[in-house]
Amino acid sequence: MTVLAAAYARLSLAYPGLRVEEPGPEEPSPRCAGWVGADELAAGGPALDAFLDWDEAQILRDHGRRPRPDVVAGFGLHRYAWPACLLVTVPWFLARRVPRLPAADVSFHRARGLMAIRPGTFACLPDDPAATLPGARVVPDEEALRAEVRSAVAEHLGPVLEGFGPRMRRGRRALWGMVTDEVVEGLWYVGHQLGGGEEARARRESELLLPGSTAPYTGGAGFRTLAGPDGREHPTRDRAACCLFYTIRPEDTCVTCPRTGDADRISRLTAAAG
Repeated sequence: MTVLAAAYARLSLAYPGLRVEEPGPEEPSPRCAGWVGADELAAGGPALDAFLDWDEAQILRDHGRRPRPDVVAGFGLHRYAWPACLLVTVPWFLARRVPRLPAADVSFHRARGLMAIRPGTFACLPDDPAATLPGARVVPDEEALRAEVRSAVAEHLGPVLEGFGPRMRRGRRALWGMVTDEVVEGLWYVGHQLGGGEEARARRESELLLPGSTAPYTGGAGFRTLAGPDGREHPTRDRAACCLFYTIRPEDTCVTCPRTGDADRISRLTAAAG
């Protein structure tokens, strides 16, 4: 068992739509039918074309509307970046271990909800039992470990943004706003699924991880609470970037979309809680 396996096993229990495999040191990263490497997406060529064809077909099938190319690219980036961020944030959240995952060492099989990774080094705290293992990089404290999380996500997704960016018609700030949202909302979702107070901890940890002044990320975790009719408080946040789903179904916005007013949010959050 690797130093990350237990965290990834808990991730799969909380979110069965994603499983993480670690090929052995002698096994090549999968590149056969159905698989795409993160480095292939970063290259922005035929592999990215095929990846986005899936998104366009899904939108047309499910919503009966042909989406704009930049909207397709935004959906495709979300569907890769959301699980990719969890590869880094979940081991940090659950085990205080932060893997380095260059784009060339991660493959994605979206139909199977499977990611294959080949971690290099990992960061951990001095009291971690894994601190003496090969590949461990010991950092002095929690803030240094948070810096490792930010750096590891940026190292992995920075090249991927280079591949998607020209198709999305968005500037650097907007692209990193999308990454900010993927980091925060992915961990928030997993915390909710884990239960036992982990959702509230995920919000606290996200606010420490992304306080709002950590380039290249755009904005912070940005959580706030809204009071329902019964006085119960519901956590929400405003996304740093828009997913453009409104261009497909204008009447249906995300609950964390800046276009969604607080009254609508309270109504939807109260209904969901009930």
